[in-house]
Amino acid sequence: MANRLKGKNAVVTGGAGGIGSQICLALAAEGANIVVNDVGATRDGSGTAKAPVDEVVNEIKTKGGTAIASHDSVVDFVAAERLIQTCVDTFGRIDILVNAHGNLRDKMIWNMSEDEWDSVINVHLKGTFNTCRHACVRMREQKYGRIINVTSDAWRGTVGHVNYGAAKGGVVSLTRSIALEMGRYGVTANCFAPIAATRMTFDDEVKAGMKKRLEGGLITKEQYERFMSMPGPEHTPSIVVYLVTEEAANINGQIFHIEKSRVGIYSEPAEVKMATKAKVHSTLKISTAERDLPGNFSRTILMAMWPFSPYNGPPSRRVAQIVSQITVSVTKS
Repeated sequence: MANRLKGKNAVVTGGAGGIGSQICLALAAEGANIVVNDVGATRDGSGTAKAPVDEVVNEIKTKGGTAIASHDSVVDFVAAERLIQTCVDTFGRIDILVNAHGNLRDKMIWNMSEDEWDSVINVHLKGTFNTCRHACVRMREQKYGRIINVTSDAWRGTVGHVNYGAAKGGVVSLTRSIALEMGRYGVTANCFAPIAATRMTFDDEVKAGMKKRLEGGLITKEQYERFMSMPGPEHTPSIVVYLVTEEAANINGQIFHIEKSRVGIYSEPAEVKMATKAKVHSTLKISTAERDLPGNFSRTILMAMWPFSPYNGPPSRRVAQIVSQITVSVTKS
């Protein structure tokens, strides 16, 4: 066992799943004390089972680590508070929160029921809010914390499970907002989008669905083959371990992609083009004469832009005013 996380205490939700269990084992191998949380539900979120959680806890202990089991449901606001409190009561405080729980209820939007929508939104988005909310109370008090939330490339748009794509997009926005609010208290919040074959992402139903998308022209053959050769979850914990160490103290509000032999980072969302017609801000000096020009015309304006820049609080705050020249084509209506 290494010691980069010796003395740190972590809660990992979805800890009995393919990705979650690997994260638990990796954090424990670095010396962290682990609360392994999972309700042991099936892929669609139904049912419960304690054995999968207990197996992960026993494996950590067998390898010389420290872990306890939690079967609380993150969807329940009160139960999520109890989960965080369990870590505090057992180990003294909570330093790390990793949200790796999830479920799938796949349908095209015209076939999706309200229950299928609500189930996925509640598990992924509300469940992540619940644990983050209660953990942030403790982390703000102690002025330290690391929050890692699992998203998916589906946050950029997906086919066959709009509920999942919407939930994962919400997780990204939630994480970036937490980064802004909590950075000044020494707490970082980041996301990672893994590609890994697990019981949730690579069962027979999913494979059949991907084949239908290929046959229907919704995905390319290259995309289909890449999906079918998806590696297992054992490669995913490396980015999580790094982001919760002291080396990553200034990484905040970012979204990472990870798959076998590749780690990437998503670009910052940015407004890339703009058209304006009327005076909307003191930085836009548009005269009456300009507004009255007939037809189409081009105009160069000076505009002050403040890009989103998650920060870890003063003195590392790096939000600078950038002045850019933007050429705007305006069509007079």
